[in-house]
Amino acid sequence: MLRFVASVLITSGVLMLADAGLTLAWQEPISAFLASQEQDRLGRELDAYARGALQREEAMVAAIRNLRRRLARLARIERARARTGSPIGRIELPTLGRQYVVVQGTDIDTLRKGPGHYPGTVFPGEKGTVAIAGHRTTYLAPFRTINELKPGQPIILKMPYGRFTYAVEQTQIVDPTAIWITNRVPGRPRLVLSACHPLYSASHRIVVFARLVKESAR
Repeated sequence: MLRFVASVLITSGVLMLADAGLTLAWQEPISAFLASQEQDRLGRELDAYARGALQREEAMVAAIRNLRRRLARLARIERARARTGSPIGRIELPTLGRQYVVVQGTDIDTLRKGPGHYPGTVFPGEKGTVAIAGHRTTYLAPFRTINELKPGQPIILKMPYGRFTYAVEQTQIVDPTAIWITNRVPGRPRLVLSACHPLYSASHRIVVFARLVKESAR
């Protein structure tokens, strides 16, 4: 019995050390697996929606010939439809080799599914600031390496109704209370990505600011 207990304790210790090592080097593996399963489910749900309900919405705005106005109208419809935890689009970080389904909301449970859109900000296509938050060490760690983004590099938001390309302008470290990052600013629409900083700490936030450079219908 003592040998059995000792073996269990040793195995548990090895597994805990392995988990800690993987988290430091890459990301927390158990939460990453759970989030990966959730991302697959959300992706299927998003694709099914794009094939169904969205087509009816596009028919509603077909009379609007101006692309920017049509996309803005669809964005407002989609924002009104979005519910906490539901998939709204995809974010692609080409230079980092990352792509994820974005969900609506930034509460604890929602961010376990993937990057979350701040409900108080606009959708791509509308004037203003689109803000998205994400984890850096757990639940797939979608924003783990956003500190590596450089000015001019692209960030792409693929919404069911359109594709929006932003160019990185700058990265800044701010306090967790810096709600000004989501404010609307003059000029072309802006995208903000935020995550805890430094790694394994929530003392500050790292924020990537980007500007819209291209938009097109889906």
